[in-house]
Amino acid sequence: MNRDLTEGNINRRLLEFALPLMAGNLLQQFYNIADTWVVGRFLGPKALAAVGSSYTLMVFLTSVFSGLCMGSGVAFSIYFGKKDFERLKSAIFLSFSFIGAVTFVLNVLLFPGLDGIIRLLRVPDDTAPFMKTYLFIIFMGIAASFLYNYFACLLRAVGNSLAPLFFLGVSVVLNVALDLVFVLVFEWKVGGAAIATVMSQFVSAAGILVYTLVKFRDIRPQKRHMHWNKKIFGEMISLSFLTCIQQSVMNLGILMVQGLINSFGSVVMAGYAAAVKIDSFAYMPVQDFGNAFSTFIAQNYGAGKGERIKKGIRSASLVVIVFCVLVGAIVCILANPLMKIFIDAADADIIAAGAGYLRMVASCYIGIGFLFLFYGLYRAVHRPGFSVVLTVISLGTRVMLAYFLSAIPEINVKGIWVAIPIGWFLADLTGAIGFFYLNRRKKLF
Repeated sequence: MNRDLTEGNINRRLLEFALPLMAGNLLQQFYNIADTWVVGRFLGPKALAAVGSSYTLMVFLTSVFSGLCMGSGVAFSIYFGKKDFERLKSAIFLSFSFIGAVTFVLNVLLFPGLDGIIRLLRVPDDTAPFMKTYLFIIFMGIAASFLYNYFACLLRAVGNSLAPLFFLGVSVVLNVALDLVFVLVFEWKVGGAAIATVMSQFVSAAGILVYTLVKFRDIRPQKRHMHWNKKIFGEMISLSFLTCIQQSVMNLGILMVQGLINSFGSVVMAGYAAAVKIDSFAYMPVQDFGNAFSTFIAQNYGAGKGERIKKGIRSASLVVIVFCVLVGAIVCILANPLMKIFIDAADADIIAAGAGYLRMVASCYIGIGFLFLFYGLYRAVHRPGFSVVLTVISLGTRVMLAYFLSAIPEINVKGIWVAIPIGWFLADLTGAIGFFYLNRRKKLF
């Protein structure tokens, strides 16, 4: 089902489109939560630390092509809002060819660089063998991750957020089942968890590819669209490249912090590995709401509906405030019980490390909630460079403060946790100032 977000009740249209997107990415978290739960419960803290660090690395690596896909999705939304289907089809061909080539090159370079990556992340010797095994297998699924992300962004750009949810749901169920079989029955250890993830990714990729080709013939490129078009490629790459930079910078900063966390040993690594899954699961809906908000803005921006965009901004802001306050309170109160889902109660030090992180960041979720709205807004109005600026401020502050504060003995690892919300709020302040300046001087809408 396609949704034209330029017509109808704003709140209802936005939520109808956003809810399947939220549900889909909550399911996406089960890929890693399933691995984390099985590994943490049955293979021990060192294996858990390896899988957790691998997750941070993979998010950074896949941000290269996922950022390109997200940027292309904004271009698709604008063409769809204008009802310019000829440009849309040409953009689909050009973006798929370009992003597919980037993904292939990335994948080829990763395998020979595996040992160097592990050393760069300062992974302890007792954890490195687990991480190497897990990553070697996970790298084989990068092509599947590209295919799913590309076609999910395409479908969402034209208002279909239900199909990606369906295929992801099937894949998640398969992943959980295979995790249990490969780790508990076949005893393949961390390799089994990785194989389960890769197989599940290929199922979702194949499903959404076939579905799009069969069900969306009206946007499928034809022979006349399969040629070089400098103007369309330039429009698309201006959005895609800067969105890719923004995603990559964001996750590079997170990866640098992961390296700092690793230097505190396997106890802190394991606590963070479990806590960051809970954290990601908690704020993921507001991140997806930001992506849905971006599609809403992009379609209406393409259609020239400025008043509708302003009303949508007010509605989205209210949703973010309510969600972040409620979810943040729940995570703060239940931090210890949530950690015990992944960690045995006897490992009190690991639980304490993870719970400390959770309470610090969850109490400030409103900061990241508005940051996601600013990211989506700037992408949608052809100002992706501002998203890069916000990311540099947020992550730059986080990295610098984390390294500085954690070096103070009295603060220690808590310095890493407190640096996170400070970065969010500084970026929010910059985003608000930038928006009012642009809208006043440039008349965005």
